[in-house]
Amino acid sequence: MKYFFLRFLFLISFSFLTTTIYSDNYSYKVVVSELEVPWGFVFLEDNSILITERKGELIHFVNGKKTKVKGLPEIIAKNQGGLLDIELHPEYKNNGWIYISYSSSNESKTGSNTSIMRFKIEKNTMIEKEIIYKALPNSKRDRHYGSRIEFDENNFLYFSIGDRGNRDVNPQNIDRDGGKIYRLYDDGQIPIDNPFITNRSAKKAIYSYGHRNPQGMAINPFTKELWIHEHGPRGGDEINIIKKGVNYGWPLASFGINYIGTKFTDKTSISGMEDPIHYWVPSIAPSGMAFITSDIYPNSKGDLLIGSLIFQYLHKCKIKNNKIYKEERILEDIGRVRSIRQGPDGYMYIGVENMGIIKLIPN
Repeated sequence: MKYFFLRFLFLISFSFLTTTIYSDNYSYKVVVSELEVPWGFVFLEDNSILITERKGELIHFVNGKKTKVKGLPEIIAKNQGGLLDIELHPEYKNNGWIYISYSSSNESKTGSNTSIMRFKIEKNTMIEKEIIYKALPNSKRDRHYGSRIEFDENNFLYFSIGDRGNRDVNPQNIDRDGGKIYRLYDDGQIPIDNPFITNRSAKKAIYSYGHRNPQGMAINPFTKELWIHEHGPRGGDEINIIKKGVNYGWPLASFGINYIGTKFTDKTSISGMEDPIHYWVPSIAPSGMAFITSDIYPNSKGDLLIGSLIFQYLHKCKIKNNKIYKEERILEDIGRVRSIRQGPDGYMYIGVENMGIIKLIPN
C-alpha cells in the first residue's frame, strides 16, 4: 500500500512538469549473479568486468568466474561508506591506470572521508597504488560520500564528494571538502585553470560547489558537458549540468524538505546560483547514470538512464535543449539500481543490489 501511494504521489507531483509513462518494451538477462551492492563496474579490453562491491571487495569477472582482486587499500565499509566507484583511464590500453573512490580513515581510525586512488592490476593484484586525493577532515558521520568518477575528452578527472552529512558547513565553503565536484589531472595534479586556484584558503581541486550528494555522473556525448544527479533530502533530487566555479545552491536553495517534514529553506532559486535543469518531488533516490549512444536502442539513442534506489526501476529521460521533456519507467521492481554503463557491445548494463549485473534487452 505504501509503495502504491508513493507511485501515485509521484505521478501527481510531476504531471505538470513532464510526461511519465510505464514501459514493458524491455527485458533483461543476468550477466553476473550474486552481488550485494555493485557500486560501480568497468569493462576491460578482454570483455572481462571489474566490479566494486561496497563492502570492500574488487571483483574480476572473467569467463563466468568471479575472483577477488588482492592488495586493496584499507577501506572503511560502514553504512554508505565502502569501496565505491571505479573508472578506467581513457588511455587504459596504453597506460593500465584504473581509478577507484572509497571511504578511508587515518592512523588514529577517527572517522573517514572520500579518497581517490589510481593503480594497475597484475595477476589480479593491485600494484603501483597512488592516492591522488584524500578529502579532509575525516568525519564520524558515515553518509554522503558522493564518489562518482568521470573523465572528459581532454583526460581531466572529475569526481564528486557529498556533504558528508554536514549540510550547514561544507557545501558552501570552498575552504572545506564535501558538497563539491572536483577536477584534477590524471596524476592528481591540480589544473592551473581550476576556478579557485588563486584563492589562498580554497581547496584548489574544487570545480563546483553547493552540492548535497552526487551519485551519478556522465559526460554528455553530444554536448561534451558534465552532467550529474544528486540526492535531495525528502524531495529535491536534482539533475545539474556542471559549470566551472558555479554554486549550485545546496542547502540555501532546494525543492526538498527535512526528513521529519520541516523546512530548512523557503527558497528554490537564488540569484547568482545555478538552478537544476530537472528535479524530482518526491525523491526517486537516484544512483548511476549513463547516456545511450548505441544503435541497439534506436528509439532511445541520446536518452539518459538513471537508476532509482527507492522505487527500484530504471528511469529513462528524453532530452531536448538540455531539458527533460519525457520520463519513462522501465524494469519496474527490478531492485535497487546502483550503477549503469554502456558496454563495448552496445548494450546497457545495470548493477542491481542483491542481484548482480544485468543486460538491458529491447523487446
